[in-house]
Parts: sequence; structure tokens; C-alpha cells
Amino acid sequence: MDITSLIQPALWAGAVIALLALLKLSNIIRYIPNNQVGIVEKLWSTSGSVADGFIALNGEAGFEPEVLRGGLHLFFPFMYRIHRSDLVTVGQGKIAYVFARDGAPLGASQVLGANESDDKSDFQNARRFLRAGGQKGPQRKILREGTYAINTTQFAIITDERVYGHALSDQERIVLDAMQLTIAERWGFTPVILAADHDLVGIVTVHDGPSLPPGEIIAPEVGTDLHDAATFHNNFQEPEKFLAAGGHRGRQLQVIVEGTWYINRLFATVESVAKTIIPVGNVGVVIFYTGPRTADVSGEQYRHGELVGNGSRGVWKDPLLPGKYAFNTYAGKIEIIPTVNFILKWVRGEVGAMKLDENLSEISLITKDAFEPTLPLSVVMHIDYKKAPMIIQRFGDVKKLVEQTLDPMVSAFFKNVAQKMTLIELLQNRAAIQEESAAEMKVKFEGYSLELQEVLIGTPRAAQGDQTIENILIQLRMRQVAREQVETFQEQEKAAVQERTLNEAKATAAAQAALTQSLIQIRVNENEGAAALARAQKDAETRKVTAAAVGEQSRLEGQGEADRALAVGTASAQATKLAVDAYGGPEFRLAEQNFAKFADALTKINQPLVPQFLMSGGQGQESGNSGLIPTAMLSSMFGRMMPEALEQLKREAPRTGR
Repeated sequence: MDITSLIQPALWAGAVIALLALLKLSNIIRYIPNNQVGIVEKLWSTSGSVADGFIALNGEAGFEPEVLRGGLHLFFPFMYRIHRSDLVTVGQGKIAYVFARDGAPLGASQVLGANESDDKSDFQNARRFLRAGGQKGPQRKILREGTYAINTTQFAIITDERVYGHALSDQERIVLDAMQLTIAERWGFTPVILAADHDLVGIVTVHDGPSLPPGEIIAPEVGTDLHDAATFHNNFQEPEKFLAAGGHRGRQLQVIVEGTWYINRLFATVESVAKTIIPVGNVGVVIFYTGPRTADVSGEQYRHGELVGNGSRGVWKDPLLPGKYAFNTYAGKIEIIPTVNFILKWVRGEVGAMKLDENLSEISLITKDAFEPTLPLSVVMHIDYKKAPMIIQRFGDVKKLVEQTLDPMVSAFFKNVAQKMTLIELLQNRAAIQEESAAEMKVKFEGYSLELQEVLIGTPRAAQGDQTIENILIQLRMRQVAREQVETFQEQEKAAVQERTLNEAKATAAAQAALTQSLIQIRVNENEGAAALARAQKDAETRKVTAAAVGEQSRLEGQGEADRALAVGTASAQATKLAVDAYGGPEFRLAEQNFAKFADALTKINQPLVPQFLMSGGQGQESGNSGLIPTAMLSSMFGRMMPEALEQLKREAPRTGR
């Protein structure tokens, strides 16, 4: 085989390899994949090097602003170097940040590069960005979801996953990594999400723009008019419009509420706080730290401080009614004031829901007799919601009002009351003291814009280990028991009397038939006695008339025969004597008349000859005389009746002339 035939193919192969190597080194042909861009670096140029910055806008040697998209590209040999870079991809629901390496320097008060025009915000056109005066450094505008063909030599794109673009130096790599860490710490690669079910509100702090005027701590609201397209920044999502509206750096008065907000965390950070909830039965008094200074609206009668209109700096005159409020807790403070009745307890260990009385304890007293009890106390009170701002302006909060004013006032009142009473009087007059304290303290409470509803006094008690008061209470209990026993004995005595009366009534009812019969018999006897008396009187009158007639006849006969002989007279006298003897003589006449008068006296004294009640033997006793009237009793009865009859007889004697 001819050696020439072997050398010739080798030479051709070497030539091809050399040609390929030359083409490679000369960068005449470059292929860019479709998922990448090519960044062109011009190695030499007749226009020289870049005078300012490092992006060659005018054909100088350096990095060119335009990028190469996917495909084959032809270049002048040995003039260009091509750097391939991945397309920038920002995931769904993510945020990417832009760092410009070239551009105008930031201003003295700037933190982020301005992107107020479309040219300055077009990061896919580096030439346009730089020609418009785009600034170097981190940018105010952010990248949302999508894929971007960006010159990563001019713009470093920082995402949560990586930093797009090759670092020009190790120092720059450190800076970009630090930026990524800062953004991650602020949760800046995701939008601000405030869920509706969490009742949160976002407090915004802006880190760019002009500083606040001296004396201000909260930046006022700007750019909130939806109809003003030039300044409406849509809750800090468009920094340039916020600054155009006159926004300042610092904590903002405006807050953001429920929703998803794409906010550049290098421009503004967001702190989530709970909404202010004012429960039903309460109002919120606002103490505002910012806003304009306005005139006092409290009126001339209120001289304890100033009240201002809502939105001004100071204590607002109109409280917030029950509800939820997206209130900036850095711009002001809301004091919750109860408007329903609430109780303050002067009892150690018992605390209400609002903990206004957690430092209150029983009131120490000294009585008139030198006892030292403690008095538990409860006060029911109410606050008029319209007067709530006055209380806050005057005392700062309700708890200070309770501890610094109400506690000393109430304690002093009851100490004064206790010094005028003994311990027993203090115990016995609790209701009167309660009524007096309510009336007097109600007037004092009105002076503090409070409405007192009720004062409830507990039982005074001794200090721990002191038995003196307990001994007094034991004596009072024993005294009360004795009183109750006396009343019990009196009632028992009344019961005994009633029992005796009842027994007598039962006995009377049992003997009712006998009593009725005896009453009838009494009347029969009275009638028979009266009839006998009448007959005796008639007989006496008949005898009297007969005797008078006979006497008159004898007298007439004696006179007519006066001249008769003595014998005849003697005979007449003897006849008269016989007639007198026949009628009993003068003594008999006198006895007869006296008996008639005695009978008449008996009828006038109204005393029955027969008793109306029949006395029998004792109950349960057996006696042979049961149902009979004892002789001694009859004797006693007639012994009482005889003097009365004789007395009646004496009264009748003068009338008869005897």
C-alpha cells in the first residue's frame, strides 16, 4: 500500500478537525436551545470599551443589552463570546425580585430602583430600561407568575428556588444570596394572604420614599381613591403610585384587609394582627396617636381634658359601637368600656370577667365598741356609652378609676358609718346602712360620669383567727332563742286556756238537756210563787175587809145602844174580843202584813228561788249526791237572799208609814 494514500485521509481528517476547532473558537456559529437565551459579550470593537457601566449600548466592547433566543446564530469570528442562561420562570402564586447591575445610581433617600414609567419597568428590554434612566440595584417592581427572556447579566432575578444569572464576582454572589435570605425571612416570595375566617388585618410598614415630618409616627393614608388611576396604589401593590400620591416611608395608617396582595417585601412589610372586636354590651373609646390637631369639643362644663372629633389626634368624642374593626393598633388604642350593668366586688379572691376588681378586698372597719370586722361589699354600676370617652380622658381606663378613686371613696364611707355604731348595731342595721349608702354614693358616682345601680352589703366578719365577733353572734343567737321560747310558752298558755274553755263548752253541751229542764222548772216555780203570793194577798184583804165590817157594825151597835145597860156593853166588848181572837189578834195582823211585804220584795230583787245551774260531782268522780244540790249550798244561797229581801222591806216601810 502506498504511504501517500494513507497520509492523505489523515490530513483531510486533521483539516476537518482543525476547521471545527477554529469554528468553535471563533464563535462564528452558535446554537441556543429554546429554553435558554444567549447573552452576547463583545470581545473587541472599533468603538472601544464602555465608558460608563458595563452594558454596551453603542457597539462598544462589553455585554450587549439584547439576548439571543433559541436557534442558530452566525457571528463575526473571534469578536463575540456567547453566554447561555435559562429562561426566568416564576411559579404560580410566587413573586420574583429584580436586581439591576447597570443603570443610574439610586438617590440619597432611595432604597429601591424607581420604575415609574413603562420603559423603566421593562426588564425584558435592557436597552429600553437603560435608555429611560433605569436605576441600578433592587427594583420596586416585582415579577409575577410566568416565563421571561431576561438578560440575566443586566438583571439578576431572585426567586425562592434560585438566583437567575451568573455572578460577575464572588462578592456579588454573596450580595445576591443575602438578598434572597432577607426576602425569604419576610415571606416575600409569596403574596400576602389574609384569610376571611381568621379575622386578621395587615399593618404595613413602607421602607422606601420620603421620611415622615418631625413629630409624626404614623404615615397618613394616601392613594385610596379608586377613581384616581395615577395615585391609586391598590393597597401598596404599586409602589410608584403610592409615592406619586405623596406616601411616606414608615408605619402606615392604612391597613389591608382580607384578600391576596402581591406586595414587594423589599418595599413594604406586612404584620398581621387581629381585628379589634367590641362585644355586645360594650363600646370602644379611641385614643388616636396621629391625625390633625383639632379643637376641643367636650364643652365648657367638662374641664378634665379635651375630646376631639373622630379621626383627629386625641380621645374621640364618639365611641365605637359593638362590631369588628380593621383598626391600626399602632395608630391608636381602643379602651373597651362596658355599657351593661357590671359588679365590682370588694372580696378577696373573687374577680369579675373584666378583672376590674382583681385588686379589691374586704373593707377593714373599726366599730364604736372597738371591734375590727371586715366588710364584704358588692357595687352594681353602669356607664352611659356617651360618657365613656369622658371617663377615659379623665382617668385613662376604668381600672384606674376603680382602684384610685372608687376604692378609697367607698372604703372611707363605710369606715365613717362603722365608727358611729356598735358591732351589734352594725349587724342589725345592715338594711338601713345599705339604703343610706346607695343614696349617698349615687350622687358621688354621678360626679365621675358613673351611674350607681345598687349597693349590696355582706355580713361583717372577723379577721382570720379572731373569735370575738363569733362570740357576740353566739350571744345574740342565744338571746333570740330565749325570746322564741317566751313566745312559745305564751302560746302554750293560750292553748291551755282555750282547751279549758273547750272542755267547759263540751260539758255544757253534754248537760244542755238538764239545764233546759231546770230553767223551765225555775219559771214554773216563779209562776207558782207569784200565784201563792197573790192568793195570800187576796185572803188578807178579804179578812181585813171582813174584820173592818164587823168592827164598824159593833161600833154602830155600841153607839146605838149606849144607853143600854152595862151588861149589854160588856157583852158587846166580849163579843168584839172573841172576834179579834178569832182572826189572830194584832200580832197576827202585823206578821201577815210583813209576810206580804217580804214576798213582794222577793219578786223585786230578781233572784230566783231555784238555781239556774245544777252542780254535780267532779268529772270522773263517783258520788251518791250526783245531780243534787247540797244543803250547804242552799243555805248559802238563802243566806245571801234574806239580807237583800230585808233591805227591800226597809225601803218599802216608809212608804206604808209603818
